[in-house]
Amino acid sequence: MDRADVDTRIRSLIEPFNKKGVAITDATTFANDLEFDSLTVMDFVAEIEDAFDVIISMNQQAEIENYGQLVDAVHKLQAD
Repeated sequence: MDRADVDTRIRSLIEPFNKKGVAITDATTFANDLEFDSLTVMDFVAEIEDAFDVIISMNQQAEIENYGQLVDAVHKLQAD
């Protein structure tokens, strides 16, 4: 699965969590732009882990601040 496929799949997963209808770009931040709280982040991460059959560690989660970083991280996990 290439990065574009990962991006498309994550965009469909983020839709129900994007309550304000924010336009998603690689620079979109979860905390500021999407206003995700810690519970929302946990739910969203669980959706991604299930959809891609990967595990995103707490350390990785702490380093991911924007959408582009998330796509890159999931793409890298898929390749491993």
